[in-house]
Amino acid sequence: MQRLYDFLRRHPTWVDGFWAVFLFGISVVFEVAEQSDGGTDAEAAVIPIVLLLCLVIALRRRMPEKMLLLAIAIGVAQLLTDVPTTPGDFAFLVIVYTVAATGARWASRLALATGLSAACVAHLRWWNHDASALANAALIVFQTVPFALAWVLGDSMRTRRAYFAQLEERASRLEKEREAQAKVAVAAERARIARELHDVVAHNVSVMVVQADGAAYVLDAAPDQAKKALETISSTGRQALAEMRRLLGVLRTGEHQEVGEYVPQPDVEQIDDLVEQCRTSGLPVDFKVEGTPRPLPSGVELTAYRIVQEALTNTRKHGGPNAGASVRLVYFDDGLGLLVEDDGKGAPHELYEDGGADGQGHGLIGMRERVGMVGGTLDAGPRPGGGFRISALLPLKPVH
Repeated sequence: MQRLYDFLRRHPTWVDGFWAVFLFGISVVFEVAEQSDGGTDAEAAVIPIVLLLCLVIALRRRMPEKMLLLAIAIGVAQLLTDVPTTPGDFAFLVIVYTVAATGARWASRLALATGLSAACVAHLRWWNHDASALANAALIVFQTVPFALAWVLGDSMRTRRAYFAQLEERASRLEKEREAQAKVAVAAERARIARELHDVVAHNVSVMVVQADGAAYVLDAAPDQAKKALETISSTGRQALAEMRRLLGVLRTGEHQEVGEYVPQPDVEQIDDLVEQCRTSGLPVDFKVEGTPRPLPSGVELTAYRIVQEALTNTRKHGGPNAGASVRLVYFDDGLGLLVEDDGKGAPHELYEDGGADGQGHGLIGMRERVGMVGGTLDAGPRPGGGFRISALLPLKPVH
């Protein structure tokens, strides 16, 4: 039974077609009975009118507005050809309900007006002279009530469906709001974990520095104490690394990680290799170093390398076939300047903001985070005349 019910719900036109055939059969039987009792002069028009009324039943859910207009036209034809009431006229009630439930608003109003006037017009056309005026009026009211009820029922179904649709839309909106709130909570938690990571690293490194100073002080006078201090440094270092891996694993959830594989972080000297790789791939890059190169803090070197890498990746992917880029590395007395420019057509600025041009990096947001970690400043945006420009200043003094 459930399969049959599902089938009928998936094929409403078949159901309407069945009822149309059923109504046509009843109408034919009724017409045969009428002819046996003595037919009317309009017998030739009965079958076409009944067929059209059954068509209204069959297609009422596919095209309710058109079937309403067809039903009105059939009713007018029935009046003009003097075809008396048949069982097929039940289609008028059905189409009034259908249009009120699913049709356009203008069609619903038209169905209501037509239904309320149908009985009155029919009685004016076929007035029962044998009955009193009061009896005819009562009959008109009696025959109008079903049309009014059909319209009210259909309009109630429309309101009910709209209410449920509104509830579904509200539930969907609340679900999206919950997802957004969850993302905000995750971001806040990750920010908290980042602060926790800073505290863990600062604490453990401080312990290691103190123990190293103590070990150096007593290395000759008390080797056992120096050995114990070195063991403390080792265990503290392992603990710090484990904590860093754990916290960074939470911060970078979903990204590809090579667990157990450790490689040196890139530095400023490897920018030359990065530029050469871009040249090999077909992107002309002009690379210059100004000032006197000197050792830099590892965080500054890594930040400079990642900014150049992200900027050149953006140029290669979105700059176009004839794009070129330039990289300037300037050593100041108290900082490292970085300027990356390209003359390509560029990607939309929102793409850089949202997550990087290659879909794997972190775009300008990631750049700003890296620069902010070393206390620097970042300026990025379109160049006058086309292309994109990224400028960064990274201080060489440690940030407290």
